[in-house]
Amino acid sequence: QVQLVESGGGSVQAGGSLRLSCTASGYKYNSHLIGWFRQVPGKEREGVAGIWTGGDVTYYADSVKGRFTISQDNAKNTIYLQMNDLKPEDTAMYYCAGDRTPLPPPHPWKTLSSSDFDYWGQGTQVTVSS
Repeated sequence: QVQLVESGGGSVQAGGSLRLSCTASGYKYNSHLIGWFRQVPGKEREGVAGIWTGGDVTYYADSVKGRFTISQDNAKNTIYLQMNDLKPEDTAMYYCAGDRTPLPPPHPWKTLSSSDFDYWGQGTQVTVSS
């Protein structure tokens, strides 16, 4: 049974940093698409960062480019999302997701769609105060 578990969320002031972790069980991250999404109540889920673990290819939404970094630790079977210079508009529930079929992303990788992912974690809350 595949389980993705997020951790690392919390409350910070604007300008602060957090590192989210997504640890998998029953699922190996090698050669898979892994994504970080966020959602605010009443709004659609937004893909913010993705990684193709087979080649360290990454994607970032324009809203987080230059502030967020996605990375992998295969030994720990964990994907990280380092979030720096956080802003109040980054406040959301953050989810990690993995695909079932190990295929590389399109080139160029222009979007991150929730429909591309099959496994989801329960989410971790990030709150940024001004």
